[in-house]
Amino acid sequence: MIPLFEKKEVKTPRLTVSYLEAGDPSKDPLVLVHGNTSSNLFYLSTMKALENDFHIIAPDLRGYGYTEKLPIDATSGLRVWSEDLRAFFQTLGLERPHLVGWSMGGGVVMQYALDYPEDVRSIGLINPLSPFGYSGTKDLDGTPNNANFSGSGGGTVNRDFVANLQNKVRDKALPTAAPSVLKSYFAPGYEISPEWEETYLDSMFLMGIGEDFYPGDFVAVPEWPNVGPGTRGIGNAMSPKYVNLSGLAELPVKPPVIWYRGAFDAIVSDTCYLDIGYLGKLGYVPGWPGEEAFPPHTMVSQTRHLLEKYRDNGGVFVESVYEKSGHGPHIEEEAKFVEDLKSFIASIGDSGRK
Repeated sequence: MIPLFEKKEVKTPRLTVSYLEAGDPSKDPLVLVHGNTSSNLFYLSTMKALENDFHIIAPDLRGYGYTEKLPIDATSGLRVWSEDLRAFFQTLGLERPHLVGWSMGGGVVMQYALDYPEDVRSIGLINPLSPFGYSGTKDLDGTPNNANFSGSGGGTVNRDFVANLQNKVRDKALPTAAPSVLKSYFAPGYEISPEWEETYLDSMFLMGIGEDFYPGDFVAVPEWPNVGPGTRGIGNAMSPKYVNLSGLAELPVKPPVIWYRGAFDAIVSDTCYLDIGYLGKLGYVPGWPGEEAFPPHTMVSQTRHLLEKYRDNGGVFVESVYEKSGHGPHIEEEAKFVEDLKSFIASIGDSGRK
C-alpha cells in the first residue's frame, strides 16, 4: 500500500513550492530533500515510518515534482535550490530543522549548511553528490581536470534518456528508458513492487525537461570530450565549475553529520558508469586522454576526505554503511535507515537544539 499525504503549496518570495507534510508540528522538524530525476514521492515510505517521531516536511525542488517550473540559473550552482529552501523555511516559519538530503539533494543540504550553519540542527547525507559536483575533477581536493571543466554539465547527459523521459516511455526493454534507469538506483537483486515502480516512474516523469531544466545547455570546448558546462539547467548546476563545498570543514559552527552510504551505489561512486572519466577509461567514450588528464571522478573518496576534515576540525561525523543497498538505502533497507536516523538524532541530544 502506497502511503498518502496531502499535497500542499506555499508561495515564497522566490517561487511556489509543492510539499508533503506529516507528523506532529510540536516535534523536531525534519526536512527530506530529494535528488535528481526524482521528487518527494521517493520519501513516501520514509515519511510514514517516521511520522510519529518528527514534524516532517518534504518539498519538491525547483524543476521537479509539482513545484513551480521556473528556470534554473546554473551559475548559482546548488544555491539555486538551497536559497529556494531558505525562502521556503522562512515562509513556513520553520526554524533550525534537521536536514536530510539524498544524492543531489545531499549537495543542496551541504550548500545550505555552508551558508546558514547556525540554522541547521543536523545534516543527513544519503549517497550525496560529491562536494565538487559531478565529473571533471581529480584528486581528493577537487582540482579541475582543466580550466573549461570539460566532461561536466548538461552536455554529458544521454540524449536518448532525456527524450524518453520527456515522452514518458515506460518500456522496460529500453536501457535508456526510465524503468531501466530506476533499476540502477538499487542494488543488484533488489525487487521493486509494481505499485512502487509506477509511483517512482510517475515521480521521474514530473521533472522539467529542456535547456532551462534537465539536462541544460552546454558549450563546445577544446578538451576531451569536447563539451563543457553551459549556464542553464540541472546538469550544469552540478558541474564543479559552479559547485565547491570544501568550506564546510572550516565552518565555525558545525552541525552534526551522518552519512548513509549504500555499498552498491552505482550513481555516486568512485567507479560510476555515469561519470565521463570512468566511461572513457573503460573505452565507452573514444579518445580518452588518460588517467593524468582525465581520471574517473572519485566521488565517494572526496566526500569522505571532506567529512574527515570536518571531524578533525571539531565536527561530529558518523558513517553508516548499508551492505545490501545501492543508491537508495532509505528505500532498500528502510528499517535500518529509520533506526540509524532516530539513534543519531537522539545521540546528539541538546547539541542539535541550541
